[in-house]
Amino acid sequence: MARSGRDDALVDRSEGEAAPNPVWFKPIMIGLMLLGLVWVLVFYLSGMLFPIPGIGPWNLVIGFGIAFVGFLMTTRWR
Repeated sequence: MARSGRDDALVDRSEGEAAPNPVWFKPIMIGLMLLGLVWVLVFYLSGMLFPIPGIGPWNLVIGFGIAFVGFLMTTRWR
C-alpha cells in the first residue's frame, strides 16, 4: 500500500501544544509596535500637528492603540 507524501509532513503534538504561528505573524507584530512608536514620536516632534492634523491629542490614542495591538499579539506568539 503506497502512502502519499502529505502524511510525512504531519507533526505529532500532544493535546496541550498549539500549532506554531504563521510566517507573517512576527513581522506584523513587530511592525505594529514600531508603527505605534513612530506615530507617537512624529506627533511630539512635529509640535503636535501631525500625523493627522486637527485631532490633536487623539493622535496619542491612535499611536498607543496601534502599539497596544502589537503588544497583544505577543501573548499569542509561540
